[in-house]
Amino acid sequence: MIDVAGSSGLSLWHAVGRNRRERPALEGPLDVDLGIVGGGFLGLSTALHTAEKGISVVVLEAELIAWGATGRNAGFVVPNFAKRDPDDIIAQLGPERGERLVDFAAGSADLVFDLIKRHAIECDAVQSGWIQPAHSPAALQKTRSRAEQWARRGRPTVGLDSQAVEELTGVRGYLGGWMDRLGGVLNPVEYARGLADAAEKAGARIFEHTRVASIGRTGDGWVLKTASGSVRAGKVLIATNAYGGHLERTLQRTYIPLKIFQIATAPLPREVRTRLLPGGQGVGDTRRNLFTFRFDSGNRLITGGMHVFGPGADTRVPRAIWRRLAKQLHLQEIPPLEYSWSGMAAVEPDFLPHLVDLGPGLIAGFACNGRGIAMTTAMGKVLADWADGTKPQDLPLPFGPPSPIPFRSLMRHAPNVLLPWSMLRDRLDEAG
Repeated sequence: MIDVAGSSGLSLWHAVGRNRRERPALEGPLDVDLGIVGGGFLGLSTALHTAEKGISVVVLEAELIAWGATGRNAGFVVPNFAKRDPDDIIAQLGPERGERLVDFAAGSADLVFDLIKRHAIECDAVQSGWIQPAHSPAALQKTRSRAEQWARRGRPTVGLDSQAVEELTGVRGYLGGWMDRLGGVLNPVEYARGLADAAEKAGARIFEHTRVASIGRTGDGWVLKTASGSVRAGKVLIATNAYGGHLERTLQRTYIPLKIFQIATAPLPREVRTRLLPGGQGVGDTRRNLFTFRFDSGNRLITGGMHVFGPGADTRVPRAIWRRLAKQLHLQEIPPLEYSWSGMAAVEPDFLPHLVDLGPGLIAGFACNGRGIAMTTAMGKVLADWADGTKPQDLPLPFGPPSPIPFRSLMRHAPNVLLPWSMLRDRLDEAG
């Protein structure tokens, strides 16, 4: 096993990536209209769409492009919400704002794949669908309702019975589920690097190894200070997800940080590969202890999961996830575990994307909740409108001041502490 996370802090996607280009650190002062902190999907998409409007923009990345959650996920492109459906979002936000947010999510995957085509980004992108199988009767009813709600809005969704799930995934035992035909998979690091190249061609400036130490108000704008330079910007976007708490401590209290492990096997034999996911879709089921899987372009199986606190988690958890993969996919011979890595996701209490108001012209964006590639790309496009003068209240996203989570210091550990209980409930659901 190659412990990518332990050896370099990076992932499989960095290890197999081809389009790596060094970018310099910022030296000296710089004046721009928009300063962006963070070189992940959100920062790069915002930079690209902003530069295309002729607005001066700079991206400051503390490490490398796609170093954080952008380069550590499984590469799923999913145009819907984790744990939320259109009807209850509209009930919460109201018809006008709710429908705008639903439409925003609905078009997010198409935006990703359109950008890939338009900018000729080589990232092993496959838009053949995203499948959510149901592990229990209650979950099956939920997936049927979910598919119907999206279909009502013109989405190419389809409900699946157990036979259809088995034919599409090669996995027995699910009761049914649904598929969004516009979802897909890609190499997230290569996609991010392609966005960075496209943004620079449009006029954006991107600096790596440039950690922002502080953000301060000055006149009608902001100053971002780094070790070897500074940026004066009329507006600033904090696009660091769960990796930038040192910049604005209040932000740390508005989300739950969730450590996710990912693994990749050695390439599978052809006869096994043709049985599993012959159409190349991505899969994420309905369990509380979510089970996902997909293939990369090298026929490696990729899956992930959370961890239970305890000694040796960085070694113990990947092997537990590896064994679970073999069990769920009915693999008689387990392909060797080739890569393992981990990353931090930011989970909002309501599982919706958010724009956080931190002052005049200073915004933080959170859009992941397990849907980072599609949602953050789409958020970047609408934030370019904000950079161009649109009021944040008029964007199709929830916007407001920081909303700290009560007892957050305790709640931040809840997903991991409660994982054994979640796993037990999943087994009881399946038994019942």
